[in-house]
Amino acid sequence: MEIKIKLCIIAGADSIHSYKWIKYFAEAGYKITWISLTPTTFDPIPGVSFFHIDGGAGIWGMLKAVLQTRRIVANSQPDLVHVHYVGANAILGLYSGVKTIVATPWGSDVILNKHVFFKRFFAARILRRADLISCDAWHMRNEVMQFGVSAERINIINFGIDSQRFSPRMASSEIRKQYDLGAAPAVISLRNFEPVYDIPTLLHAVPLVLKKHPLTRFMLVGRGSLDAELKALAQSLGIADAVRFVGFVPNVQLPDTLCSLDVYVSSSLSDAGIAASTAEAMACELPVVVTDSGENNRWIEDGKNGYLVPVKQPEAMAEKICLLLSNSALRSQLGAAGRHTIQERNDFNAEMAKMDLLYQGVVGKP
Repeated sequence: MEIKIKLCIIAGADSIHSYKWIKYFAEAGYKITWISLTPTTFDPIPGVSFFHIDGGAGIWGMLKAVLQTRRIVANSQPDLVHVHYVGANAILGLYSGVKTIVATPWGSDVILNKHVFFKRFFAARILRRADLISCDAWHMRNEVMQFGVSAERINIINFGIDSQRFSPRMASSEIRKQYDLGAAPAVISLRNFEPVYDIPTLLHAVPLVLKKHPLTRFMLVGRGSLDAELKALAQSLGIADAVRFVGFVPNVQLPDTLCSLDVYVSSSLSDAGIAASTAEAMACELPVVVTDSGENNRWIEDGKNGYLVPVKQPEAMAEKICLLLSNSALRSQLGAAGRHTIQERNDFNAEMAKMDLLYQGVVGKP
């Protein structure tokens, strides 16, 4: 296969977004060097040279990481370096020795780091220095502009989801048996157990749902620092028998899992664009109930392709869940409309094709 572009990507190897992005462009004919400050949690990608850099903590650790990056780049001679997440990765990209730089902020790297002088300095420097900037949300574009970057330099490229993999199919009796769901109505959340995802609001909605639909089961897929606290809350609310804390579910199993349940819910306090898990559920024609936070109202038209509810309002969340559980025709209607939205606006392959053109434009290749 002819090499289209030699690309060095500096991105966390513990993120599915990094993995999917790199795998796509490797399969599209790019010669990729992947540098990460975190060890990989994924299988190797054919044709991709992966380097885990661990220089250690502090200034000296970062200096060693920069020197390692420069050695790797000197050997691979990429046409450009693409920095995903402009925190510590920004330092590696700035001093990599590569002339052409692409930067993709992810969220907290600009929203939170702008309040810390040292972090803001390097984020601002790479964003102003970059030949190309992409981000996956309109409000992220506004955040980037606060670093002195003009709007026309910022491209909205959604991380997207594979709407062919995540597509409607028959419910799996094995999935329902595996998670002890039986034939009961079932609601799923795919948000991790961290404060930003506000799982307590969902748990407080559960007893309200059970009053009208007492057989309903809630499947909570995720893990995080609040794991023990959330399980204790479920016990104190008397809903432990109705809630399944299932931990991690492999991505390969998610399409079958989503298609085997009835309603998807997200209680998150904030999202950059549309959460990948929400988009995956919509692509599987699962009706969604999500909080009106971040840019969810750009994706969910209330009552047409899903439901929006106020943050931290378990009563409103329970009301919409009950409405969907009571009406299979409504579930089908909203589910089909949700899939149409994702296919039209958030398909992974379409978004990466846009990025392909941007890469080629910035290095001057047809």
